[in-house]
Amino acid sequence: MAKVYRLNLRLEDRLASALNTEVERERRPQSAVVRDLLEEALRMRRCPGISFLDGPTGRRAVVAGTGMDVWEIVHAYREECQHSFKALQEAFPWLNRQQLRGALAYAEMFPEEIESRIHQHERLDEDTAYRTYPYLKPIEPGKQP
Repeated sequence: MAKVYRLNLRLEDRLASALNTEVERERRPQSAVVRDLLEEALRMRRCPGISFLDGPTGRRAVVAGTGMDVWEIVHAYREECQHSFKALQEAFPWLNRQQLRGALAYAEMFPEEIESRIHQHERLDEDTAYRTYPYLKPIEPGKQP
């Protein structure tokens, strides 16, 4: 188990209020919310251009402003693009060089997270996806949802 440090913080009222709102929304202990916010902030500082979004599978690293998951770009880079950056640029022409490099750099710095997301994706076949996420299943013509 990792060593744990205690930290005493003094927050301005507006920041404490925003934190309490987040704690209430997430229904988690304050220390867990602060720890996760700090972790994400430190990761975003180390990897400019990467942010985090909530989704059906939890919070995930994305290329800021695009909604593209980092793991999706890394997976394409490895599988479809065969580790060719030029091919990756052609596969994602709406992303610039810096955005693509940022995604690959994030994966290099946090490989366990990205490998876990890729593994989760590879295990998900169509039947399992529809059972787990029934809203993804296309509606047959003439049938009510």
